[in-house]
Amino acid sequence: MENDSNIPRAPTPIPMMPNTETSKKDENETINNLTALNLSWCFGYNKHIGIINLCVNETKKMFFASSHIGVVHDFSSNEQKLLQGHRNSINCCTVSEDKRWLVTADAGHDSTIIVWDLNTYVPVQTYFNSHLEGTLSVAMTPDSKYLASISAQYPQVLAVWEWTTDSESPMCTAELDPEYGPQTNIRFNLENTFQIVTNSYTQAIFYEWNFDQGFVYYAPILNDETFNKPVGRLTQSIFQLNSSRALTATSLGNIVVWETMNSKITSKANKKAFKLFKFQEKSINVLKQMNELIVIGDSEGHVKFIDQQLHILMWFKHFDLGPIASLSFSQTTKDYKPTIDYEVVDNDATIEYEKFVCKDFIIGSTSAVVGHISQSGSKIDIVSKASDNSVMALDTHPLLPRICFGNSAGYLQLWDYETKTMVCSRNFNRHMQISCIKFNHKGDLMAIGFQNGQMQIIDSISLDDCLKSPFIYSKDSITHIEFSEDSSFLATAEADFTVSVYKYNFITDRDNMKIASEPYTFLGRYRAHYKEIVSLTFGTYPDNGETRLLSLGKDRVLVEYDLINSNYDDLLIKEKTRIEQYAVPLAMTWHPPTSSESFILTVNSEWKYKIYNSVTKMCRKTLLGPTFGSCLKNISILPTEGSITENRYMVYITEDKLGIQKFPLTGNPFDSIAIYSHPDGVANFKSSFDGKYLFTAGGDNNNLFMWKINLKALEAQSVLGGADLKPFYGLIEGGREGEFFKEMRELFYYSQLRHHGLNENTERIIKLTIPLSEISYVMRGLGFYPTEQEIEDMINEVKFSEYVDTNKLVEEINLDDFIRLYINHRPAFGLDPYQIYDSFRVLNKQTNRDFLPRHVFLDELQTHGEHMTDYELADCISNLLHLNSDVEDLTKEEISSLIDRNFPQELSVDKFMSDILGVPANDFDQILNTWERIKQANTPRVLKKTNSFIE
Repeated sequence: MENDSNIPRAPTPIPMMPNTETSKKDENETINNLTALNLSWCFGYNKHIGIINLCVNETKKMFFASSHIGVVHDFSSNEQKLLQGHRNSINCCTVSEDKRWLVTADAGHDSTIIVWDLNTYVPVQTYFNSHLEGTLSVAMTPDSKYLASISAQYPQVLAVWEWTTDSESPMCTAELDPEYGPQTNIRFNLENTFQIVTNSYTQAIFYEWNFDQGFVYYAPILNDETFNKPVGRLTQSIFQLNSSRALTATSLGNIVVWETMNSKITSKANKKAFKLFKFQEKSINVLKQMNELIVIGDSEGHVKFIDQQLHILMWFKHFDLGPIASLSFSQTTKDYKPTIDYEVVDNDATIEYEKFVCKDFIIGSTSAVVGHISQSGSKIDIVSKASDNSVMALDTHPLLPRICFGNSAGYLQLWDYETKTMVCSRNFNRHMQISCIKFNHKGDLMAIGFQNGQMQIIDSISLDDCLKSPFIYSKDSITHIEFSEDSSFLATAEADFTVSVYKYNFITDRDNMKIASEPYTFLGRYRAHYKEIVSLTFGTYPDNGETRLLSLGKDRVLVEYDLINSNYDDLLIKEKTRIEQYAVPLAMTWHPPTSSESFILTVNSEWKYKIYNSVTKMCRKTLLGPTFGSCLKNISILPTEGSITENRYMVYITEDKLGIQKFPLTGNPFDSIAIYSHPDGVANFKSSFDGKYLFTAGGDNNNLFMWKINLKALEAQSVLGGADLKPFYGLIEGGREGEFFKEMRELFYYSQLRHHGLNENTERIIKLTIPLSEISYVMRGLGFYPTEQEIEDMINEVKFSEYVDTNKLVEEINLDDFIRLYINHRPAFGLDPYQIYDSFRVLNKQTNRDFLPRHVFLDELQTHGEHMTDYELADCISNLLHLNSDVEDLTKEEISSLIDRNFPQELSVDKFMSDILGVPANDFDQILNTWERIKQANTPRVLKKTNSFIE
C-alpha cells in the first residue's frame, strides 16, 4: 500500500474506454466519418530514437516513432495504435518503469511534450512550446512523478516538470554553457530522483536539484590528457546502484567511472573522472540498468550483462541484428510467474554454472532491424525489418493489394497492405540507390530505376531479374518511369533532362506464336528540356487511339514525342509547346474524361491549376488551386471502381501535406482538403488500385504512411461550403458586403456604359453582361494587371466554355462568371513587393552596379517578355508619372524627349517604388523586413542527434 501513494494521478480524469472489439470498431468508424484522410498504418520508424519495450507479462507490444506519429505496435496480433498529436517529427521518448505512461517530444516550431496514458492511448498532459526550439531528450523518474527535458536550442536548458499537476511551467531550470556541446542523453538516479546526469559527445554533466534552490550542476574535466589515454566520444551515462559512482560509455569501448569528490563538504553532483576502464574494443552504444545488473549493447551487435563491479556475467553475440541502437526490457507484475524452459536456456560455460536468467528484451539496431529476445537470450524473433535509409520510390500493384517501395540503400520490399505482411524483399547492391519504381499495367513486371542511371526490369512476384543485365543508357539518376497503357512502350526521365524510350520486344516462332525474350529493348533518347523534368506520361489520341508520350519540364515546355516514326537510337520529337510565361510548371496528369475533348491538367508555382486541350495545347481554363502553405508538388487522379466520367477526385501533395481535390475544378476552396502528413517533407505518393488507400513516403524519415480515404467527408465539406458564388465571396476582401465587392460591381456596370459610349445620348439597351473585350479593362481597374497572354487565355476560357456542348462560341460574360474568372486568374496572394526587389537585384547583378541605368531598364522592358512598342511604353510612363499626355499624337522624337525629361537617369529599387509606383520607400523597407523575419521564424535552428531513446 505504500507504493500506491507514489503512483501519479492524471491531471484530468479520463473515463476508461470499454475494452470490447465492438466499441473499438464503432469508435474508428466515427472518426473515419469525420475526416477525409485517416492514417491507418505506419511502415518504418526512426532508428535514431530507438524502440521501447511495452511488454507486460504476456503482452507483446512495443513503441516506436515514425516521423511525427507515435506507434504502439502489438506484434503478436499485428495491430497498431497510432498516437497523433505532434506537429514536428518526434525527437525523443521515454516510458515509465511500470509501462503506464509514455512521454514523446519533438523539436521545431510549435513543439510539444506529450504524456500519454498507455491504457487508453490518449494524452493526459501536454506542454506547448516548452522549449524555444523543442526538446532534445527526456527522462522520467522511477516513481513517475517528475519529468526532465533538455532543450534543442543554444544555450540548452534543462527543466524538471511535475507533470501530474496542472502547472504549465517547470519546477526548476538550469541554463547550460554552449561549450559543453549538445547534451543528448539524460538519466535520473534510480535511487535518488533529485540527481540527474546528461552527456554530449565530449562532456558529462552531473546535477542535483530541489524545490527551493533549483539546480546545482558540475561539468568535470575529461579529455585524452586526463588519463593519458584516448577516451572516445561519450555515448550514454548512468548512476550505479548502492554507490555514489556513475558510469559513462564511449565510442572506443571505454567505461569512465565517476566518483563524488566529498559529499560531506560539497554536493553529490560534484564528481570527477576516477578511472578509465577499457572494457572492449568496439563502441558501446547502449548503457543501462536492468534490476541489479548493468546491460551493454555495442556496435558489433553483442549484448553483455555485467554486475556493479563491472564483471561480465553473460555475453550474447549470436543475435546478428547489426549494431545495437537501443535495448528495452519487458515488465512483469508481482503476481506474474513467467514460465522458463531451462532446457532451452543455453548458457555456454566451460564449468558447471547456474543458468543465467533475464527478462525478455527488444533490440533495435542501426540497420532498422527489430528483434524480440526471449527465454533468456535463447530465442530470437525478428519483429520488423524496416528501411534504414531514405524512402523515395514506391508504387502500388494495378490489380492486387500490394505495395512495393525501395530505399537509397538498394533495399526493395513488397508488402500486402491488407494483411500488413511482407510478401518478399530483395537487397540490391548498397550503392544501387533506388530512385523510382513502376508496375506495368498487367502487374506482372516492375521497372526499377536507380540513381546511377541504371534500370532493371524484375518479376513482380519473385523480384528476380528479367533482364540479363540492366539498361545503362541513362547517364544520370532516373526520376520517372512510365509504361504505356498496353505496356508496348516504357519511358524514363532522367536528372540530366533527358527522356529515354524502350519498346516491348517479341520473337516469332514457326507457328507464328509471339514469345517474349528480354521484355524490352532500347528505342532511343532525346534531351528536349534544359531544366528538370517534372512529369512524364503516356496517353492515347482521342481520334485513333494511338499511343502518345508527353513530358513537362520546369523550362515551361511541354514536349510530345513521335513514337510511331521513331527508330532505333532515333527518338523523334513531334511538338514542343511553351505553356507558361513566368509561372513554373510543377506537375502534370490527364484530366478525367468528363467530355468528348481530351485535356491535360497541370499545376504551377502560382498556386494555379491549368487545363489544356491535349491536341491543340490551348489553355482552356485557369483555376485557383489549394493554398496550404506551399505549392502542389505532384498530382494524380484517384482510381475509381465506378463511372470514369462522374464523381472523380484527384490526390495531391505539397511540401508536407497530403490532399484530395474534387472534380469538376472550379476554384471553390471547399472542394479540397489537406492533412499534415510528413513534417519533414513528402517525398512521393501513390494510391491503391481501387482508390481506397493512399501511401506517402517520408523521404529521409525512412518511413511510409498508409491512409484510408473517406470521400463522404469531403463531399460534406463541399456541401457545407455553399452553392453558386457563396464559397467565392470568402475569397474577396470584405466578403459580399465589403467595399471591394461593391467596387467590383460598379466597375462591371461602368464597363457596360463604356462599351456603349459614355457620351451617347440615344436610348441604351443595357444587358447583364459585358463583351469579352472589356474583361482586361475591368481586371486592371480592380488592381490585377494581366499580361497579353493571360488576357487571351481568359477570353478563350469564356469563349470556348460551351463549344463542345453547343458548337457555339460565347461572346459575353455576366457578373457571376466574371467574379469566378477574377478570383481564379488573379495572383493567389496579391502583388508581392519582394518580386520587384528580386527583379532589380538580378538586373543590378548583370550591370555590377548598385543602381540600374535608365537605358538598361527601358531596353529590358522592350526586348524581353511580351513586346512593347515605343507608344505603349510612353503611355505607361505617362500614366505612372501623371503627365496627362496623349502619346498617340506624338512623334517618336517627342516620345523620346518626354521620357528624357521625366524619367530618372538612374533607378534603384527604392526610387522605383517611391517615384514611379508611388509606394513610400519606408513602407517598402518595412515589408521586406517583415518578410525576412517571417522567413527566419519558419526556419528554426534545431540540433541534430544520433540517439535520444531513454527508458
